[in-house]
Amino acid sequence: MADQTSQNDDTAMPLDDLRVVELGQLLAGPFCGQLLGDFGADVIKVEDPARGDPMRQWGREKPHGQSLWWPVVARNKRSVTADLRTERGQDLVRRLLADADVLVENFRPGTLERWGLAPEQLWEINPRLVVTRVTGFGQTGPYAARAGFGSIGEAMGGIRYVTGDPDRPPARTGVSLGDSLAATFACLGTLVALHQVGRTGHGQVVDSAIYEAVLALMESLIPEYQVAGYQRERTGTVLPNVSPSNVYPTADGEMILIAANQDTVFRRLAEVMGRPELATDERYATHGARGANMDELDTLIAQWSRELGADELLERLHAGGVPAGRIFRASDMLADEHFAAREAIIRVAHPELGPIAMQNVAPRLSHTPGAVRRVGPQLGEHNEAIYRGLLGLSDDELSSLRADGVI
Repeated sequence: MADQTSQNDDTAMPLDDLRVVELGQLLAGPFCGQLLGDFGADVIKVEDPARGDPMRQWGREKPHGQSLWWPVVARNKRSVTADLRTERGQDLVRRLLADADVLVENFRPGTLERWGLAPEQLWEINPRLVVTRVTGFGQTGPYAARAGFGSIGEAMGGIRYVTGDPDRPPARTGVSLGDSLAATFACLGTLVALHQVGRTGHGQVVDSAIYEAVLALMESLIPEYQVAGYQRERTGTVLPNVSPSNVYPTADGEMILIAANQDTVFRRLAEVMGRPELATDERYATHGARGANMDELDTLIAQWSRELGADELLERLHAGGVPAGRIFRASDMLADEHFAAREAIIRVAHPELGPIAMQNVAPRLSHTPGAVRRVGPQLGEHNEAIYRGLLGLSDDELSSLRADGVI
């Protein structure tokens, strides 16, 4: 596992000429900031001085009272505090944004406007500023003002309905998918908008709605219904009319996923099984035929796979060119040789927890890769460096702001 505890903050990175001011909290906005920071952007996270981002407290496991989610979602960022409900706090943000490239926020529509930080007002002081706004339902439309968490966006966007087993209610995927998708699309939109700034010199609003980010993932679900009258349903472990693509048992109790639904790949699977005749059997010879006879084919494969241990099964499948693999948990990822060889998981120094493991930056760039330079900061850790060093505030100004609870 790679150790990035000694990563130099000054190493040239592809976005190291960008300054991002992040006003959001929880996940939908901050994950966008994390993605930009992973590739070198100077992300200045502005937090409430009294409470900070609630993500500092979130997560199932909190050794020594420390969130294990915060070091990841706030990695590569600098933290300052400012009470945005006060005029002086709002003025600090304006001063930060006067020389910034991007503002990321995920408050309800209208919140920035109430604080005197509307995009139109910000463009008066910095016309090049890209304002990235992540919300549940977008900046316009009849639902815009509603509170919108990721789970609601997942439900409206379609992913919840088709997730899970057909005989049970819709299931959650196990991660905050809606928030992360909205943030990923927000990051994409931000980079597109920055490209346009280079052409025109003018910033714009990037409006990323959670439900629309989820909807963008839904493949042909809409035209299937509109054109063909087909409503996708929950199908559990299988893909409808796509076979074989399922989880199969082994002699030692493991479950192995095998995906051999393409004609050429199915022929290879039939050879590995010692049943080459299956590839020419009219019930299984074509993609459509295998889909129509999915249950029968899955039974045949399961009868074969359960006679072999997982290691032997995978060795045969991989040697035969058949896509297959275990369903990984965290322990599997930490022990896997491929994860290690590609440094997919790294260890980063934490001031209280020591080196902690987390996922590395994705995607990989061949010449200017991203890097995790530091874990999420302490609340207000960079007040001095940014307010004094960047904005030039005096000792008296800083003392007054602290005394009045503004920072």
